[in-house]
Amino acid sequence: MKTTTTNGLTIAPDIAQRTAQLPRTVIDYDRSLLNDNERQVVAKLIEASKLIDEIFWRQVSEDNPALRDRLAKENSPAYDYFVKNKGPWGRLKDDAPFIGTKRKPPGAAFYPEDMTNEEFEKYIGEHPDKKDELQGLFTIVKRDGPAFVGVPYSAFYRDFLQPAAARLREAAALTTNDSLKKFLNSRADAFLSDNYRDSDMAWMDLNGPIEVVIGPYEVYEDNLFNYKASFESFVTVVDGPESAKLGAYAHALPDMERNLPEPEQYKNLNRGTESPIRVVQQIYSAGDARRGVQTAAFNLPNDEWVREKKGSKKVLIKNVMNAKFRQSGRPIALRVLDLSLINFLTFDAYFNHTLFHELSHGLGPGFITQPNGERVEVRIPLKNLYSTIEECKADVLGVWNLLYAQQRGLVTSFDDRQLLATYAGLMFRSTRFGVGEAHGRGTAVQWNWLREHNAIGPVAGKKFGVDFTKMRDGIRDLATELLTIEATGDYNRANALLEKYGKETDEMRAVNAILKDIPVDIWPVFPAAGEQ
Repeated sequence: MKTTTTNGLTIAPDIAQRTAQLPRTVIDYDRSLLNDNERQVVAKLIEASKLIDEIFWRQVSEDNPALRDRLAKENSPAYDYFVKNKGPWGRLKDDAPFIGTKRKPPGAAFYPEDMTNEEFEKYIGEHPDKKDELQGLFTIVKRDGPAFVGVPYSAFYRDFLQPAAARLREAAALTTNDSLKKFLNSRADAFLSDNYRDSDMAWMDLNGPIEVVIGPYEVYEDNLFNYKASFESFVTVVDGPESAKLGAYAHALPDMERNLPEPEQYKNLNRGTESPIRVVQQIYSAGDARRGVQTAAFNLPNDEWVREKKGSKKVLIKNVMNAKFRQSGRPIALRVLDLSLINFLTFDAYFNHTLFHELSHGLGPGFITQPNGERVEVRIPLKNLYSTIEECKADVLGVWNLLYAQQRGLVTSFDDRQLLATYAGLMFRSTRFGVGEAHGRGTAVQWNWLREHNAIGPVAGKKFGVDFTKMRDGIRDLATELLTIEATGDYNRANALLEKYGKETDEMRAVNAILKDIPVDIWPVFPAAGEQ
């Protein structure tokens, strides 16, 4: 396919079609859930979030701000898609460039562009005293002559973090909710110190209608090592009655851990037992939370130290989930599944699988002991493969744990056939994200594994049927493999699994071809922030 040139910039000719894959979708919330004072607090949080957004632009590429300004000034046809991807690389096409020809550096802007992973690891091996500084979540790696140095986020992004901290303190001064006041002041301090643990602990204790996440969390953008955290923000309002209905699931987490299909010595029964579940309506998002495919749920904090002390919180963004299911999830399943399975499709199964996906992030190995006796988080030995393995694990354990919850009578609103059919039908929603993205590649592993085990198979009319018995067996066996990889930190075993199963097959490409007219995801428009 030929490219086009606009004002000296080479732009993919199908830019309009790509932009349409992420249609603008209004995401609004029930205004009655907040009073006037709380809406003033939210306004300050949105101001802080916009500053956080600017940081993430620069974490993707230091060239982003200048190119964004140029595209806007020239009224470029690529501007909208550039904004949706937070850069010139297509997140739905394995980060292939749609402006120019430069490939995206695997380490984004977290490391020197010309640095190799071998060079980095060799330097750390020769300078073990620099390991924490260079591998830390909250540092940018720069060259200093022949050496590498880790520049703290608080220094590198000070021009944005100082005013963001000020907005958080202003919001804290406005709120009458003590738990929110404590979190916002603590997080403002963290922006300037890079010590996020106290504010993570305070976030776990939030108790009120405003649920806000703001700071550096996920490591997906660092495709070199998965070491570096990206800045993001979610400003949401809690749906109290919906949240209360799901609270009972959290009490079953220790039993779910004991029920995992892995050897007893790998079971992690020492994590914190707190596991609040919040169903929310999104008001605004920014940074890593607003690029490419939109987040429908999350499980934070990621810090295993906090998880062992306190636990983790699961947040489901119901207005976003509804939009995704309506615009792409259900239409895809209707095209992919055999007619006999269509009546099993249900939003409730999709919603609960998403919840149990997040619950499952908090299950399984957390810290592991390496052969040299060092105790580290699982992400360290699995390096660049960690995000994909972990997302795949959460998907698979989400099904496994839901089947267990159904057997226990904890989940009764849909049966196992509805769960397994909905899960199978919606897999192509995720594979369309691209196998260069953790969720997309993790889903490819699941599809190809279950196809090999004859749990899913082609039927007449180029659609797919489900063998429910083989599906349960396939889920169990894949769960065991993923849990073993994490428990042992076996990079080679993880790589072998992903090389064999984590790829787009000819069959998958053929299915994706018949889905082209269905949106891949949504692009949120937030009226509460004045967007139209």
